[in-house]
Amino acid sequence: MAMRSIQPNGRRPALDDLDKAIIKCLQLDGRRPYAQIGRELKVPEATVRQRAERLISRGVVQIVGVTDPLAMGFQQPALIGLKVEPGRLDEIAQHIGALEEVTYLVVTAGRFDLVCEVVCADNDHLLRVLTEQLAGIDGIRSTETLVELRFVKESYQWGAR
Repeated sequence: MAMRSIQPNGRRPALDDLDKAIIKCLQLDGRRPYAQIGRELKVPEATVRQRAERLISRGVVQIVGVTDPLAMGFQQPALIGLKVEPGRLDEIAQHIGALEEVTYLVVTAGRFDLVCEVVCADNDHLLRVLTEQLAGIDGIRSTETLVELRFVKESYQWGAR
């Protein structure tokens, strides 16, 4: 299973125009041969390979197969907003991030301290996540669940302008 964790206050590597162009090509099709990308960008294949491997090793780019949860039999995706006890944000985020059903987790400003997305097989599965798994994490003050009814847009083609 591919997973990307972002370290808090981590220094991000500087990207030049070629890095961004390679990222844009990979966002369109992560299986694209480096030789083809090199021809399109008018740089040697070896340059594309070296740059892409550096971007991957630094965690800037991740090449994965993205699935549709509904097509995979997971009929109940949901977003969950969480309010947590002050001073325990990182600890609680680690616990939530370890849950198999959690596919996305961010620290937020505003109404919630954390927002996560869970992908569950059905309503019973979602109920177990809420009442057994999340309820078992000490320090969560409250949750608000938003059931996802239909995907309108999900894009991974951003940021490489």
